[in-house]
Amino acid sequence: MNKIIFTFFLIFFVSISYTQTEPKRGLGKERINKNDSTSRGSSESVSAKNLKRKEAKITDYLIISHKNDTTFVDTTLTIQKEYKYNYLRKDGFNLMPFANMGQTYNTLSKDFENISLLPQFGARSRHFNYMEIEDINYYHVPTPLTELMYKSAFEQGQLLDALFTVNTSKQFNFSIAYKGMRSLGNYQNNLTSTGNFRFTTSYKTKNLKYVVNMHFVSQDFLNEENGGLTDESVTFFESGEEDFNDRGALEVNFEDAQSTLKGKRFYINHKYNVINKSDSISSNNLNVTHIMSLKDKSYMFEQATQNDIFGSSFKTSSLRDKVSLEELSNQVQLNYSNNIIGNVQFNATHTNYNYGYDKLVVLNGNTITNRLKGDILGVGGKYQKQIQGFNLQGEIGVNVSGDFGGNFINANASYKVNDDLSASAQINHNTAAPNYNMQLYQSDYINYNWKNEFNTVKTQQLSFNIESKKLANITLDLTTINDYVYFGTDQTTKLIKPFQNDKSITYLRLKASKEIKYRNFALNNTVMYQNVKDENQVFNVPQVITRNTLYYSNHLFKKAMYLQTGITFNYFTAYNMDGYDPVLAEFYTQNEQEYGGFPRLDFFVNAKIRQTRIYIKAEHFNSAFTGRDYFSAPNTPFRDFKIRFGLVWNFFL
Repeated sequence: MNKIIFTFFLIFFVSISYTQTEPKRGLGKERINKNDSTSRGSSESVSAKNLKRKEAKITDYLIISHKNDTTFVDTTLTIQKEYKYNYLRKDGFNLMPFANMGQTYNTLSKDFENISLLPQFGARSRHFNYMEIEDINYYHVPTPLTELMYKSAFEQGQLLDALFTVNTSKQFNFSIAYKGMRSLGNYQNNLTSTGNFRFTTSYKTKNLKYVVNMHFVSQDFLNEENGGLTDESVTFFESGEEDFNDRGALEVNFEDAQSTLKGKRFYINHKYNVINKSDSISSNNLNVTHIMSLKDKSYMFEQATQNDIFGSSFKTSSLRDKVSLEELSNQVQLNYSNNIIGNVQFNATHTNYNYGYDKLVVLNGNTITNRLKGDILGVGGKYQKQIQGFNLQGEIGVNVSGDFGGNFINANASYKVNDDLSASAQINHNTAAPNYNMQLYQSDYINYNWKNEFNTVKTQQLSFNIESKKLANITLDLTTINDYVYFGTDQTTKLIKPFQNDKSITYLRLKASKEIKYRNFALNNTVMYQNVKDENQVFNVPQVITRNTLYYSNHLFKKAMYLQTGITFNYFTAYNMDGYDPVLAEFYTQNEQEYGGFPRLDFFVNAKIRQTRIYIKAEHFNSAFTGRDYFSAPNTPFRDFKIRFGLVWNFFL
């Protein structure tokens, strides 16, 4: 909480100070028109004193991704903004949230498009809000920009995401941001507290010979763990008796455990343009790029006393499992582009990794190693070419030395038929080692100790995509998975451990999205169909997922406010939903009981006044009259009816 308050006042103070010292830099109100997203009626953002300031349009406030794709600040209010107004700030169509904000999500649909050549750090259920390299943006703004996002939580807490960025010159930009969240939750031992600190900086020389983007990220996620409701409490929950409407009265499996994921990362991407396009009539461009990433992660599970749910343990109190990963990666690229042959890249990557524990485990007379460490050398390349309406892209990579084998091929072809219709096809092949915690794990719980030599996981995905506002957006992909590694229940011990599937899995997805409008009303629909062929039943997803929103939008009060209100219907068919294991912070396959098949109805009223978007939502308002069978995982109920509110506010100084 102190971090949230401190960050808010820091950004507010810097913003006010900058306004006082740089009165000539601002957003010119006289240049705003109806085509700008800061147009009159719903988004004027400056006072009369700004009329004398230099002109700047909303399209001048640039957001730049790690791939150098550029967009600009968008202050409009759309249904897509409603879908993304959540803890993750992403569309959660395929995610089933847990009861408390800041907890994990059960994944209803899985994507296997992958170009990674290395294993991932474990505790994947804690990584939904973990900001990776591709989640960090860089900025270029004509005047200081501030964005504040606030949302209420579940009992004694809130969510705040604050960002401030400024260009001290046309060449240099920096940004500082912090997303902090704390929520007590409605169940026993259910507290969540998370923080994402980000600092970015960008610099380019006046002649554009040298360009650099850097960031530093520090993140921590604390979750109290209760193991879900006891079987008896599940019966009480489903009964709907008034005595148990206070969820704190329901008994949980334990109240003395918590898990913590922490991570820090320093990243630099800089390039030197040997030949600029402006230097040559033939439009040649040659640059050398160096990318370095240094990251440090740790995951820790703590419990005051041993619990029989996880089996026997080496000690009966003060249980503590901690694992860490240090990884240093350096990539050198040679990029060449020409208006005839297109864009070509050759790259080489060296990665040093050190994953493991600070102790050795001796189990049944066998010593389990405590470290996986070594060096990986990989090489690869990229190609991109625009041929009239076709856009061709390809990427390849392979590990040529080291303990982890891996390779990938990714190819994409897209064609723009007209202004409304475009189509694309993509093929992705990937071979990579399973995650670190599947290969090596140590715990004070005896059955959570293993060292495995799994085969690499092999995936092939073929996908097709059609985008059309008049017709629909349709995506079809077919994935084949061999040597799939998963967490499941050991038939002997009835405890969780990793397994490798010996059969091939075929996974089909068909997704369609279409919005139908009539005057000020609209019906936004997204439906996904999934089909899995899996002899061993280790890969479970619902057959149908749907989200349908009927909403009304219009300008009010002489266009001083833009209103958006409606109802969203969420539903997925019943299936063998994955269970959650708090020791590992991982989901595991279970085939004993089906969950799902319940509707979720949300009523929302959103409004935009100048640069402020206000969000009010009655979440899951049907919970009291459509049955108490809503679960996010086995023994883990979804949240009850709750009214929540918040806002997103942009300042253009």
